[in-house]
Amino acid sequence: MKNLFLILLSLYLVLSCTGKPQAQASHAATVAHEITAAEPTAEISFNFTRQSGSASNQYAIWIEDANGQYVKTLYASRWTADGGYSRRPTSIPMWIQKSNRANMSREQVNAVSGATPRTESVTYTWDGTDFNGAVVQAGDYTLILEGTLRWENQVYYRSPIALGGGITDSIVSVEYVSGDRDTTAERAMISDVRVRVLR
Repeated sequence: MKNLFLILLSLYLVLSCTGKPQAQASHAATVAHEITAAEPTAEISFNFTRQSGSASNQYAIWIEDANGQYVKTLYASRWTADGGYSRRPTSIPMWIQKSNRANMSREQVNAVSGATPRTESVTYTWDGTDFNGAVVQAGDYTLILEGTLRWENQVYYRSPIALGGGITDSIVSVEYVSGDRDTTAERAMISDVRVRVLR
């Protein structure tokens, strides 16, 4: 009887010990999924005021890594992305170069482009993935908004993103690049730019 008791006790201890690591492994897998799953990581919002006339109202938003390498496009104006850049090379030229637009497939273009909005406040969100859909590592990135104000006149908004550093508002810098024409009237096309890191 005593031997039977010891056998049952030993069996109970073995089952208890083998069950615990399985529970821990299951929890670890859940945590890893939460860390690596694509989810909103940053957002940019601004006021867009549609301009009258031609050669304007085009913009693109994309992410670069700490080395200035292209990561992903959040949005590009459909007219330019759909081939307008070949007819008007001054339309969001930096995005055209950085994104390697000339070698994008039709599906890739459709995935990132959209109609130019009306005059309104707009928001775009980055889900923490690259152009292939793979989740990127935590670290330093830059969000760039390029707008074609009129013909060769451009505006560039840049904001650093410390991915994985927690919720914070990012500093946004602005640079205007002017050609031969005065762009003062068109500078209202994009205004009140705000960037927020979400995790």
